Amino acid sequence: MVRPRGSSQGQPVLFHKIKNETSVLALAVSDSRLFAGTQAGEVLVWSLETYERIDAIKAHHRGVLSLYAVEKEALLFSSGGDAIVNVWCTKTLSPLYSIYSTYDVGDVFCVAYAASLETVYLGSQNTSIQWYDLSEKDRRPIPDLSRHPLNRNHRFFDSKGPGGAPTPRRASASEPRSHSGKQLEIDKSDILQYAHNGYTYCMILAGGSEEGVFGDEVLISGGGDGTIKIWALAADKGGAISELKTLESGDEAVLTLTIDDTLLYSGRAGGDINVWDLETCQLVRRIESHVVDVLTLCVGHGSVFSGSANGAVKQFSPRYECLHEWRAHDRLILASAVTEHRGKRLYLTGGNDDCVAIWDVGKTNNEVKDSTFTNNDQLLHSLAQLVAFRTVSSKPEYAQDCRRGASWLRNLFKNFGADTEMLRAPENTNPVVFAHFRGKGTHLKQCKRILFYGHYDVVPADDKQRLWASDPFEMHGLNGYLYGRGVSDNKGPVLAAVFAVAELVAEKSLISDIVFLIEGEEECGSRGFQDVVRRNKHLIGNIDWILLANSYWLDDDIPCLTYGLRGVVHATIQVESHLPNLHSGVDGSQRINEAMKDLVSVLAALSCNDGSIRIPGFYDPVLRLTASEDQTYTAISKALVGRDPARGDAYQLAEQLKGRWREPTLTIHRITTSGPTGSSVIPHTANATISIRLVPNQTTLAVSEALKEAVQAAFMDLRTSNELSMTIDHAAEPWLGDPGNKIFRTLEGAVIDAWGPLGHQRRGSVPAAKPRMKDNAIASAYAKPKPGTSASLTNGSDHHSQATADSPSSPTGPSNTKFPSSRSWRPLFIREGGSIPAIRFLEQEFKAPAAHLPCGQASDKAHLDNERMRLSNLYKSKDIFKRVFRELPLK
Repeated sequence: MVRPRGSSQGQPVLFHKIKNETSVLALAVSDSRLFAGTQAGEVLVWSLETYERIDAIKAHHRGVLSLYAVEKEALLFSSGGDAIVNVWCTKTLSPLYSIYSTYDVGDVFCVAYAASLETVYLGSQNTSIQWYDLSEKDRRPIPDLSRHPLNRNHRFFDSKGPGGAPTPRRASASEPRSHSGKQLEIDKSDILQYAHNGYTYCMILAGGSEEGVFGDEVLISGGGDGTIKIWALAADKGGAISELKTLESGDEAVLTLTIDDTLLYSGRAGGDINVWDLETCQLVRRIESHVVDVLTLCVGHGSVFSGSANGAVKQFSPRYECLHEWRAHDRLILASAVTEHRGKRLYLTGGNDDCVAIWDVGKTNNEVKDSTFTNNDQLLHSLAQLVAFRTVSSKPEYAQDCRRGASWLRNLFKNFGADTEMLRAPENTNPVVFAHFRGKGTHLKQCKRILFYGHYDVVPADDKQRLWASDPFEMHGLNGYLYGRGVSDNKGPVLAAVFAVAELVAEKSLISDIVFLIEGEEECGSRGFQDVVRRNKHLIGNIDWILLANSYWLDDDIPCLTYGLRGVVHATIQVESHLPNLHSGVDGSQRINEAMKDLVSVLAALSCNDGSIRIPGFYDPVLRLTASEDQTYTAISKALVGRDPARGDAYQLAEQLKGRWREPTLTIHRITTSGPTGSSVIPHTANATISIRLVPNQTTLAVSEALKEAVQAAFMDLRTSNELSMTIDHAAEPWLGDPGNKIFRTLEGAVIDAWGPLGHQRRGSVPAAKPRMKDNAIASAYAKPKPGTSASLTNGSDHHSQATADSPSSPTGPSNTKFPSSRSWRPLFIREGGSIPAIRFLEQEFKAPAAHLPCGQASDKAHLDNERMRLSNLYKSKDIFKRVFRELPLK
C-alpha cells in the first residue's frame, strides 16, 4: 500500500500494480474483471478481487487501441491497429463478432456501443465514423472475406518495391488470418467519410433518458481538427448518424472525452481541459491542467481525473479545483478507468511503461450500513500496518518495534471483541499476545475450544545488497501478490485467522471459544514460549484442537495439508588448544595438535560418505517405511510431475521427498576460528555449528545425548592434548499428526470448498536448463545425483496458475495411522523437513491434537528477499479458517 510521494492525507494510494511485457493502450472494467488492451494485440483479463490474470486473449494483429465494456449486455468491444472491431462475451471471454470495413480505415482509435439501438460505432484514422447494427447481423449478406483487412494488401507494408514486385507476406502459424467470431462487414451506406478534418480520436455516448439534454441518445466525437461534434442517432435507419452541433475552441486535437451529467470534458493536445455545458453548448471553463498532451480523462467518485503524456495525474473537484496531483507512471498515461469494487473506489491507469496501476481514491459515501470492518479490504490495510513494524526478534535494536507490533496486534484483537492480555516473557525476549474470543454456545458441552498458534516476529531484511524490489517493511501489491517481510511468514496467515474469527463474531455465528497465542520469538527458536504457556495455563484454559499455519504448498498450484514435521537439535562443538594463535610457517609442526584439524576429524566421524549419520543406535527408533506410505510418496510425486514434466522423474522426486520429510540428516552450518583471517594462522580455537534434523519417534533428549557421546568418542580417538566442549543451543521435537482425525477432515473439506474442484490443468513451465560443469570442476562417475529442492518445484512457474492438482491416493504415515477416505479431488497431505518448536509442545501440554494448514505457495520466498504472498491465497485462507472455526467445535 504505497502513498504517492509528497502526498497528503486522503490522496490516492497505490493499491496494486500489474506489470505487463508491453504498453497498455486501453482499459475497461466490469463488475469483477479488469480488461487491458496491449501493444502486442492482446486483451488481458484480471480479477478485480485478487488481481490474478484470468486470461490473455490474442485479440488483434496489431495494438489494441480501444476497449468498451457494456455491463448489462456482458459485452466487450475491442478495436485495434488492424482496422477491426472485435466483440467478446465478458463472462466466457469467447469471441462473438468481428466487424470490419471494406475501406482502408487505418487504425480504429475508438469504439462505442448504443445498447438501445444495438449499434456499434467506430472512429478511424481515415477521419470517418462507421457503424454496424447488430440486430441486422443475421439478415445481412454473407461477407466476402477476400475484402477482410487481413486479406487485403496494405498501402504501405504491401507496396511494390524495386522492379514492381511487392514483398511477400511472411505467414505466421501463431496468428490466424481471420477472427474466430462471426464475420460482420460494414455496409458502405453505414459510413460517414470525413466526420472530422483529422483523425477521429475519441467517442462517447450521452443522453438516452428523459432527463437527457438532447432527449434521445447522441454520439459525441472528438477529432484531430480540434472540433467536437454531436451526432443524432436514427433508430429507424440502423443507428445512422447526422450532425447536430459542432463545438469549436481552437486547433489543438481533441484526444479524449468524458461526460458528467450535462458537462462534457475534453482533453486536448497541449495540456488544456475544456469544459462544455451541453444544455447551452457553451464553453464554460478552460483548465490549464498539464504542460503536455492530456491523453485520458474519466469521471467518477465525485472527481474528474486527467492523465497526461508525462505520466502525471490530476484529480479535480466539481468546482475544477485540483485536489491532488501525482506521478502515476514513468512515461505516457494512455488509458484510464474508474470503478467501485466491494465498497472501494478505484481509479485505474495504464501506460507505455508496461504497467497498470490501481489507485485507491477513497471509500464510498453510501456504504452499506451493516457492512463490517472485517472485509478483505480491511484485512489488507491491517496487514500493511503490521508489516510496517520491524519485528525482527534476532536483533536487539528492534526490540521496541517488536513490542509496538505486539501492542498493535493486541489492540486489533480488542477492536474485534476479544479478551486480551500481553503475556510477559523472560527478560530480553518478546511478549506473547493472548486473545480469547468467547462463542455464544460456550455453555454447550459438545462445543470444543480451538487454540490458534502463530508468531508476529520475522527474520531480518537488511537490504544492503539491494535485492528487494521495494522497502521490505512497506507492503506493496504487484501482479496479484503482496510483497513485504512477514506477509507469508507469518503475519499474513495470522491475520487471515484473526479476521475469520472477527467475521464470525460480527455475524453472531461464533459457537465456541477461539484462543490465540501469537508469540514474538519463533524465529529465534521460541525462546521462553514454553515457560510463558506453563505459567498461564489457567488463563488459556482447556484446549481441544490446535491449529497453526506456518508453512507452504509443495509447489505453486496444489493446496496442501501438513501432518508431519521433523525436529531439530542445534549444537556448537568447540576444540581449544593450550597454545595461542600461531604462524604456520614459524611454528607449524606435525607434533602440534591443531584445533582445526581435531575439529574436522570429529566432524568427519559423525557421518558416512553416503551422508548417513554415524552415531551408534541413532536409526533404531526411526519408523520403517510402510507399503501404504510408500504409495503416498509415489502418488504425490506423480501429481507434481504430471502437472510439470520438467520436474523430472516421479520416482526420483518421491525419493527426494522421503529424504526431506522422513529421514534424519546432519548438517554442518559454519566453522569459525580464532585469530586474524589469513592463510598462515594456526587458530587457538575452532568452532563448528551443526544441526541434526530428527524424525517422529526420535526425541531431542535421546539424540542430544547420543550426539554428545559420539563427539566425545571421536575426540578421544584422536589422543590429542586439546580440549573439547559442546553445547546444545536449541532443540525442537518432531511432530506427526493424524490426518484421519476430525480437524484434518474438517480442514480438507474447507480447502476443497474454498479452492473448488482440483483438476488436471497443466500450469505453464519452462524446460529445466541443462547442467553445465565449471571449467575447474572435477567430474566423477561415482558422484551422487543432484538432489531436488523446494525451489526446483517452482522452476518455471508462470505465477498465473490456478490451484489445480491431480488427485493422489490417500497418503499415510506410520502403519497405525488412518487417513480420510479417498475423494474425487482433494489437497495433498504432506510432511515437511523443517521444524516448529511449539507444535509438539502444545500438543503434549494441552493433550490436544494439532493440524497444520499451509497458506502460501512454494515460491513465497519466506526468509529471503522479496518475500510475498498471493492475494487469493490470503483470502481463501481466511475462508478456510472461518469454516473450520465454525464447524469443528460441533464435531
